[in-house]
Amino acid sequence: MKSKIFLYLFIFVLLLVVFQYVNSKNVFESYEKKLNIADEREAAYKDSIMSLHSEVLDLMYFNLENNNDALSYFERDGYDTSELIPFIKDEIYKLNEVKGEHPLIPYESMNNGRMLINKVRLLNHKWILADFSDGKYWGELFITYEIVDKKELKFKLVESFMYPPQSY
Repeated sequence: MKSKIFLYLFIFVLLLVVFQYVNSKNVFESYEKKLNIADEREAAYKDSIMSLHSEVLDLMYFNLENNNDALSYFERDGYDTSELIPFIKDEIYKLNEVKGEHPLIPYESMNNGRMLINKVRLLNHKWILADFSDGKYWGELFITYEIVDKKELKFKLVESFMYPPQSY
């Protein structure tokens, strides 16, 4: 009787060990599969990041903040570029507050609003691109600028374009 109990106990323990082994193996394989999937995603994300990084570098090319030659042009004249760049943008946006039609936008609003400059990009120490709209119609401006008397800006519209209305 005693030997039968030990035999049953041995078989029970053996079954328990086999069950634990199979269960652990399945858990291990599951974790390994998840790890492989995560590694593949990480590689794909790294590729995406590199692609986006390259795209950002391309977009930064025509930008005053990243143009060392243009920045040194201002620095040679004694300007602090960290203050000058926001000053130039603010001066353009201040023109939106002028009574009547906008002084830089050669188009009148066609829906009883006002044409206003929405977005400004300083390309270098002489050129600006600006986007304008009245809420329905929009276009772009190419503007040159120069600094007169250290704190006064003089803008000159070189070219403008208004997009044709879209019919939906």
